[in-house]
Order: sequence, then C-alpha cells, then structure tokens
Amino acid sequence: MKDALRVLKETFVTSLPLAVIFIIVTVFIAPFEYRFDYIRLTVGYIGVVVGQSLFLIGLDKSVLPIGKEIGASLIKLKKAVFIIFFGVMFGFFATVAEPAMWVLARQTHMIVEAIHVTVFVIVMSAGIGAFVGFALFRIIKDISIRMVFAVCYLFIFLVIIFVPEQFIALAFDGSGATTGDISVPFVMALGIGVATSMRQRQEDSFGIIGLASIGPILSVFIYGIVLRFVHNGMPPESIYAPGELSTDVVEVLSASLLDTFIALLPLLIAFIPFQLLLIKMQKTAFARLMIGIIPLFAGLLIFLFSIDFGFAFVGSYIGEVFMHPDRAYWFRFLLLGVGFVLGIAITLTEPAVTVLGEQLEEMIGIKSMTTRLTLAIGIGFSAMLAILKIMYEINILWFLVPLYLIALVMMKFTPRLFVGLAFDSGGVSGGALSSALLTPLTLGVAQAVAFAAGPDAQSILTNGFGIIAFISVTPLIAIQVLGMVYRDKLQ
Repeated sequence: MKDALRVLKETFVTSLPLAVIFIIVTVFIAPFEYRFDYIRLTVGYIGVVVGQSLFLIGLDKSVLPIGKEIGASLIKLKKAVFIIFFGVMFGFFATVAEPAMWVLARQTHMIVEAIHVTVFVIVMSAGIGAFVGFALFRIIKDISIRMVFAVCYLFIFLVIIFVPEQFIALAFDGSGATTGDISVPFVMALGIGVATSMRQRQEDSFGIIGLASIGPILSVFIYGIVLRFVHNGMPPESIYAPGELSTDVVEVLSASLLDTFIALLPLLIAFIPFQLLLIKMQKTAFARLMIGIIPLFAGLLIFLFSIDFGFAFVGSYIGEVFMHPDRAYWFRFLLLGVGFVLGIAITLTEPAVTVLGEQLEEMIGIKSMTTRLTLAIGIGFSAMLAILKIMYEINILWFLVPLYLIALVMMKFTPRLFVGLAFDSGGVSGGALSSALLTPLTLGVAQAVAFAAGPDAQSILTNGFGIIAFISVTPLIAIQVLGMVYRDKLQ
C-alpha cells in the first residue's frame, strides 16, 4: 500500500506542469465554448495520473519479471537461430500491444484514409520484431554497438532519397511511438535476461530499444513507397478533427477496453508456453505474476480511456488557439514556451521513461529523477524545434540530419554503457501520452498554417508530423552528455 501511495504521489507531482498549462490556456487565454469540455479535460487528467500509477505498479509485478524470465530462458534453446527467432516473435507481439502506436495509426488514418490502421500497425510491428532479433544477434556475437548505430543511420539517410516526402517525418514518429509503455519494459527486460544469462558486459543490456527503433523507420519508408506506387501518387488528405471522435463515453470506453485486451493478451499467450516448457517457475511465483496483471490491466484501461476521452482534443485545441488569425502575430511565438513546458511535463509523466530511469538507478546508481529530468529538458527543446519547423514549413531533414550527426559523433567520446542507453532513451520518450497530446498539438498548428497559406501550403501529413521524431533524437544528445558528466565524476 505504501508503494502504491508513493507512486501515486510521484506521478501527481510530475504531472502538475501539465495541469498548469491546461488551466492557463483553457481558463485564462481561450476558455472552452462548452462546459462539457472542462469535464472531459478534468476526467482525462485525473485518469492519466491514476492510470499511470496503477500501470507502473502492475508493470513492476508482471511485465518486467516476465520479460526477464523469457530472456533468461531463451538461452536454454542454445542455438542462436532459435534465440533470434523468438526475439523477433516477442518483439512483434509486444509492439502490436503498444498503445502509443495505435494512437498514432488512428491519427494518421484521420488525415489519409488510404493509410489503413491495422496494416500500418502490422508494418511498424514487423520492423520492431526484425530489429529486436538483430539486437539479440549483436549481443550474442558481441558486435560493437557504436559501429552498428553508425552503419544503420547512414543507411537510413541514404534510403530517404527514394521515400515520399509525406512519409519521412511519419516514419520517425512511428519509430518513437512503437517503443512505449508495453514494448519498452518487455523488450528491455528481454535483453537484460539474454545478456545476464550469457554473462555479457552490463552495458550490453542497453541498446536493444535503440536498435529496435530503427526497424519501424525502414518499414514505414517501404510502406510509403508501396502506397505511392499503388495509388500512382500520394492519396488525398482530409481535415484533421480529433475532437469529433471522442465525445461518446461508452464508445471510447469500449474501444479502450478492446485496446487493453489486444495489448496484454499476446504477451500472456506467448509467455504461458515458455512457463510450461522452459521457465517452470514455482506455482506461488507464477500466481504473483498473474495477480500483477490486474493493476496493469486496470491502469492501462484507465490511461487509454483518459487519453482518448480527455486529451485527444486538447492538443489540437491549444495549437489552433495560438495560431488563430485574429490574434496578434507575436502571440504564436508563446506556443514555443508552451511546447517546451509540455515536453518536460509529458516526459516526466510517461510510464516508459519512469521505467528506464528506475532500471538505470538499479543497475549503476544514477538517481531515476536525474535521468528523467535530463530527458525532459531535451524533449522540451524537441517540442520547441518541432513547432518552429511547422510554423515556417521547414523540411524536417534540415533538423534531423545535423542532430543525428552530432549524436553519432558523440559516441566516440561517450562511455559504452551510455551509448546504448542514449539510443534506448530516444525510443522510450515517445509514449502514448506524447502521441495523444503533442501530435494533435503539432497537427493543429500545421492545419492552421495550411489554412493561412492556402493552396501553396505544405501537406498536413508532411508538415504536421515530426514531433516524435524530434523527441527521439534530442535524448541521444542529452543522455550522452549525462554519460560524459558521469564518467568525469568517476575519475
């Protein structure tokens, strides 16, 4: 009970900046037209705090131990081909279960109807699965993580030449969304289990999420190329209106309940055969894991419902408020400060970021809040850059190429442990809350820019996406800086 209250208190405190932004914008700057919107926002905020707390408690009691047990049991298969095969399978199932990815897929479908939600999810999940297998292969063969990241990102920026412009930012966003609240704890625990069982170096436990994040970028690139070929060009876009989809409580609750079942069922189905054939833990330990699923299920259900019902419309509303043509031109620049605070607040509230911080504290003693604050500040700047890019319709590659280049060069001067950790942190930062609040905000800004610019405006798909791409790259720099500071303190 004490642990539950501690988690609830910590979650509430870290989410306060989010509440302050909501109050300032929706009460003092641009009040809602309908009172019901205040009810939706209040329910959404309370639900996110309670849901995240329950989710984290359940995660610690169920998904993390399950991932470690499966990772350790894979070594019993002895042959590398079997270890990699099951790594691919579990990576795929864990990603299909990822709430943030379904949120992003639904938002993409709102803009381009030809992008099918389920197909989009399967494409991104396949990318994750393939690169989880590759990450396990790297651990088994002890290949240099610095070399692997350098080669992979060089390949990505070469392939971009052939990719439709509308799919570049979306692919990087998909990469961040696929590694969130379910997949990160499970896949990271899987990597820890394999590395520990093989008596590999401690730093080999990190980097698996960073490598896995490369898969969806390449798979969405391929999907975009195929879609353009099938439609003889890019299919038409629609007006982005998230608020219209989340007013029916029963409908949203039913959808959230279904998403929760979809999220957790594949992992349980995959775990039980391993328990019976390889793990064979005692009945009491197995029963504790199953009991831990209850708060996990309840927390995820409340979290998803609160996002869809209470938060889906707020991001778009905030973006359009600051870009409204009736306001003074300078007013839109206040959105940069709002984006910075929202980036910090959302990062501190993301469950996957909390899990990463706690695992690092357990392994090498860096305080969880130190890691989370480092990420939060980096992501605050991410949000500012993304909003600036949208306001002036700047090609996202003018930002991503230099930022990734800086991150890759920094690897030479960063302790090996922090290289893997940095790329992992880039993957974990774009969770369900980021997808549900920051993506609608940037899409709302892009839509306002498009209306103002008329027929010469960039596509909303091209200009509106990219926030999670920024969220995925700035932590690579921030965490490597933390690694350099930590190394200097040891000397």
